[in-house]
Amino acid sequence: MTETALIVGAGRGLSASLARLFKSEGMDVHLAARNPDKLADLCEETGAKAHQCDASDAASVAALFSELAVAPDVVVYNPSARVRGPIAEIDPDAVRNAILISCFGAFLVGQQAAKAMQTRGSGSILFTGASAGVKGYANSAAFAMGKFGLRGLCQSMARELHPKNIHIGHFVIDGGIAPAGEDTMNDSRLSADAIARSYLEFHRQHRSSWAWEIELRPWVETF
Repeated sequence: MTETALIVGAGRGLSASLARLFKSEGMDVHLAARNPDKLADLCEETGAKAHQCDASDAASVAALFSELAVAPDVVVYNPSARVRGPIAEIDPDAVRNAILISCFGAFLVGQQAAKAMQTRGSGSILFTGASAGVKGYANSAAFAMGKFGLRGLCQSMARELHPKNIHIGHFVIDGGIAPAGEDTMNDSRLSADAIARSYLEFHRQHRSSWAWEIELRPWVETF
Protein backbone atom coordinates (compact mmCIF):
# COMPACT_ATOMS: atom_id res chain seq x y z
CA MET A 1 0.00 0.00 0.00
CA THR A 2 1.35 3.44 -0.94
CA GLU A 3 2.47 5.57 1.99
CA THR A 4 1.74 9.29 2.23
CA ALA A 5 4.27 11.81 3.55
CA LEU A 6 3.61 15.40 4.61
CA ILE A 7 6.50 17.85 5.07
CA VAL A 8 5.55 21.10 6.80
CA GLY A 9 7.84 24.09 6.41
CA ALA A 10 9.19 22.85 3.10
CA GLY A 11 12.06 24.61 1.35
CA ARG A 12 15.27 23.99 -0.57
CA GLY A 13 17.33 22.28 2.14
CA LEU A 14 16.46 19.29 4.29
CA SER A 15 12.83 19.31 3.14
CA ALA A 16 13.92 18.96 -0.48
CA SER A 17 16.15 16.01 0.40
CA LEU A 18 13.27 14.41 2.31
CA ALA A 19 10.88 14.93 -0.59
CA ARG A 20 13.27 13.28 -3.05
CA LEU A 21 13.98 10.35 -0.73
CA PHE A 22 10.34 9.76 0.17
CA LYS A 23 9.42 9.85 -3.50
CA SER A 24 12.15 7.30 -4.27
CA GLU A 25 10.54 5.07 -1.65
CA GLY A 26 7.27 5.19 -3.57
CA MET A 27 5.48 7.59 -1.23
CA ASP A 28 2.93 10.20 -2.22
CA VAL A 29 4.56 13.44 -1.05
CA HIS A 30 2.82 16.61 0.11
CA LEU A 31 4.71 19.84 0.85
CA ALA A 32 3.37 22.72 2.94
CA ALA A 33 4.74 26.26 3.19
CA ARG A 34 3.52 29.80 3.73
CA ASN A 35 4.48 30.51 0.12
CA PRO A 36 3.88 27.32 -1.88
CA ASP A 37 4.89 29.03 -5.14
CA LYS A 38 8.54 28.60 -4.14
CA LEU A 39 8.04 24.83 -4.26
CA ALA A 40 7.14 24.68 -7.95
CA ASP A 41 10.49 23.28 -9.13
CA LEU A 42 10.64 20.70 -6.33
CA CYS A 43 7.08 19.61 -7.03
CA GLU A 44 7.88 19.22 -10.73
CA GLU A 45 10.95 17.15 -9.86
CA THR A 46 9.30 14.88 -7.32
CA GLY A 47 5.64 14.88 -8.30
CA ALA A 48 4.78 16.27 -4.88
CA LYS A 49 1.71 18.40 -4.24
CA ALA A 50 2.16 21.83 -2.66
CA HIS A 51 -0.16 23.32 -0.04
CA GLN A 52 -0.36 26.76 1.54
CA CYS A 53 -0.11 26.69 5.32
CA ASP A 54 0.80 29.05 8.13
CA ALA A 55 1.98 26.56 10.72
CA SER A 56 1.45 29.02 13.57
CA ASP A 57 -2.27 29.39 12.78
CA ALA A 58 -4.65 26.69 14.03
CA ALA A 59 -7.23 27.17 11.28
CA SER A 60 -4.57 27.03 8.57
CA VAL A 61 -3.12 23.79 9.95
CA ALA A 62 -6.56 22.19 10.27
CA ALA A 63 -7.32 23.17 6.67
CA LEU A 64 -4.06 21.60 5.51
CA PHE A 65 -4.93 18.21 7.00
CA SER A 66 -8.47 18.42 5.62
CA GLU A 67 -6.98 18.70 2.12
CA LEU A 68 -5.30 15.30 2.41
CA ALA A 69 -7.33 12.41 1.02
CA VAL A 70 -5.89 10.00 3.58
CA ALA A 71 -4.16 10.23 6.94
CA PRO A 72 -0.42 10.66 6.32
CA ASP A 73 1.89 7.82 7.29
CA VAL A 74 4.71 10.20 8.16
CA VAL A 75 4.60 13.90 9.02
CA VAL A 76 7.76 16.01 9.29
CA TYR A 77 7.74 19.41 11.03
CA ASN A 78 10.67 21.59 9.92
CA PRO A 79 9.83 25.28 10.62
CA SER A 80 11.81 27.33 13.12
CA ALA A 81 12.67 30.98 13.61
CA ARG A 82 15.63 32.78 15.17
CA VAL A 83 15.87 36.15 16.87
CA ARG A 84 19.48 36.99 17.70
CA GLY A 85 20.64 39.58 20.19
CA PRO A 86 21.16 40.37 23.87
CA ILE A 87 18.23 39.52 26.12
CA ALA A 88 17.86 43.18 27.13
CA GLU A 89 17.53 44.35 23.54
CA ILE A 90 15.58 41.82 21.46
CA ASP A 91 12.11 42.76 20.29
CA PRO A 92 9.34 40.99 22.29
CA ASP A 93 7.05 40.74 19.27
CA ALA A 94 9.78 39.06 17.24
CA VAL A 95 10.39 36.64 20.11
CA ARG A 96 6.69 35.81 20.32
CA ASN A 97 6.59 35.10 16.59
CA ALA A 98 9.69 32.89 16.80
CA ILE A 99 8.17 30.80 19.59
CA LEU A 100 4.88 30.51 17.69
CA ILE A 101 6.73 29.10 14.68
CA SER A 102 9.30 26.88 16.43
CA CYS A 103 7.08 25.46 19.17
CA PHE A 104 3.38 26.32 18.99
CA GLY A 105 3.23 25.46 15.30
CA ALA A 106 4.76 22.08 16.10
CA PHE A 107 1.98 21.50 18.63
CA LEU A 108 -0.69 22.41 16.06
CA VAL A 109 0.74 20.10 13.41
CA GLY A 110 1.41 17.35 15.94
CA GLN A 111 -2.16 17.59 17.22
CA GLN A 112 -3.71 17.28 13.77
CA ALA A 113 -1.35 14.48 12.81
CA ALA A 114 -2.15 12.60 16.02
CA LYS A 115 -5.88 12.90 15.41
CA ALA A 116 -5.55 11.50 11.91
CA MET A 117 -3.14 8.73 12.85
CA GLN A 118 -5.07 7.59 15.93
CA THR A 119 -8.07 6.95 13.72
CA ARG A 120 -5.96 4.64 11.55
CA GLY A 121 -3.82 3.28 14.39
CA SER A 122 -0.33 3.98 13.02
CA GLY A 123 2.07 6.64 11.78
CA SER A 124 5.23 8.63 12.48
CA ILE A 125 5.47 12.30 13.48
CA LEU A 126 9.01 13.67 13.20
CA PHE A 127 10.21 17.04 14.46
CA THR A 128 13.40 18.88 13.51
CA GLY A 129 15.10 20.20 16.63
CA ALA A 130 18.51 21.68 17.34
CA SER A 131 21.27 21.66 19.93
CA ALA A 132 19.63 24.86 21.24
CA GLY A 133 16.89 22.59 22.60
CA VAL A 134 19.42 20.89 24.85
CA LYS A 135 21.63 23.84 25.82
CA GLY A 136 20.84 27.53 25.57
CA TYR A 137 23.38 29.78 23.88
CA ALA A 138 24.15 33.42 24.60
CA ASN A 139 22.22 35.94 22.50
CA SER A 140 19.83 33.21 21.37
CA ALA A 141 17.08 33.19 24.01
CA ALA A 142 14.15 33.03 21.58
CA PHE A 143 15.60 30.08 19.68
CA ALA A 144 16.37 28.26 22.94
CA MET A 145 12.85 28.79 24.26
CA GLY A 146 11.30 27.54 21.03
CA LYS A 147 13.52 24.49 20.74
CA PHE A 148 13.36 23.57 24.44
CA GLY A 149 9.58 23.72 24.17
CA LEU A 150 9.66 21.59 21.02
CA ARG A 151 11.74 18.94 22.76
CA GLY A 152 9.37 18.84 25.73
CA LEU A 153 6.40 18.52 23.38
CA CYS A 154 8.03 15.59 21.59
CA GLN A 155 8.91 13.77 24.81
CA SER A 156 5.37 14.16 26.10
CA MET A 157 3.86 13.01 22.79
CA ALA A 158 6.15 9.97 22.67
CA ARG A 159 5.07 8.82 26.13
CA GLU A 160 1.42 9.30 25.23
CA LEU A 161 1.37 8.03 21.66
CA HIS A 162 3.98 5.27 21.43
CA PRO A 163 1.60 2.85 23.21
CA LYS A 164 -0.96 3.76 20.52
CA ASN A 165 1.43 2.72 17.71
CA ILE A 166 2.26 6.30 16.69
CA HIS A 167 6.00 6.86 16.51
CA ILE A 168 7.33 10.25 17.63
CA GLY A 169 10.80 11.41 16.65
CA HIS A 170 12.80 14.45 17.80
CA PHE A 171 15.99 15.14 15.85
CA VAL A 172 18.68 17.23 17.51
CA ILE A 173 20.56 18.73 14.58
CA ASP A 174 23.90 19.77 16.09
CA GLY A 175 25.70 21.70 13.37
CA GLY A 176 25.15 23.54 10.11
CA ILE A 177 23.40 21.81 7.24
CA ALA A 178 24.90 21.95 3.77
CA PRO A 179 22.19 22.32 1.09
CA ALA A 180 21.53 19.24 -0.99
CA GLY A 181 24.18 18.74 -3.65
CA GLU A 182 26.69 21.14 -2.08
CA ASP A 183 30.12 20.21 -0.78
CA THR A 184 29.98 19.47 2.96
CA MET A 185 33.43 21.01 3.49
CA ASN A 186 35.23 17.82 4.52
CA ASP A 187 32.25 16.69 6.62
CA SER A 188 32.27 19.82 8.79
CA ARG A 189 28.60 20.38 7.94
CA LEU A 190 25.79 17.85 7.92
CA SER A 191 24.65 16.53 4.56
CA ALA A 192 20.94 17.21 4.00
CA ASP A 193 20.67 13.91 2.13
CA ALA A 194 22.29 12.02 5.00
CA ILE A 195 19.93 13.61 7.52
CA ALA A 196 16.96 12.68 5.35
CA ARG A 197 18.16 9.08 5.30
CA SER A 198 18.22 9.09 9.12
CA TYR A 199 14.62 10.35 9.18
CA LEU A 200 13.53 7.53 6.88
CA GLU A 201 15.37 4.91 8.94
CA PHE A 202 13.72 6.30 12.08
CA HIS A 203 10.31 6.00 10.44
CA ARG A 204 11.13 2.40 9.51
CA GLN A 205 12.24 1.34 13.02
CA HIS A 206 10.58 -1.80 14.35
CA ARG A 207 8.24 -0.84 17.17
CA SER A 208 9.88 -3.32 19.55
CA SER A 209 12.86 -0.93 19.69
CA TRP A 210 11.57 2.57 18.95
CA ALA A 211 13.67 5.60 19.76
CA TRP A 212 12.04 8.94 20.47
CA GLU A 213 15.12 11.14 19.98
CA ILE A 214 18.35 11.07 18.04
CA GLU A 215 21.25 13.55 17.86
CA LEU A 216 22.91 14.08 14.50
CA ARG A 217 26.22 15.91 14.12
CA PRO A 218 29.31 15.81 11.91
CA TRP A 219 32.00 13.49 13.22
CA VAL A 220 34.28 16.53 13.70
CA GLU A 221 31.72 18.41 15.81
CA THR A 222 32.60 18.82 19.50
CA PHE A 223 29.96 18.23 22.17
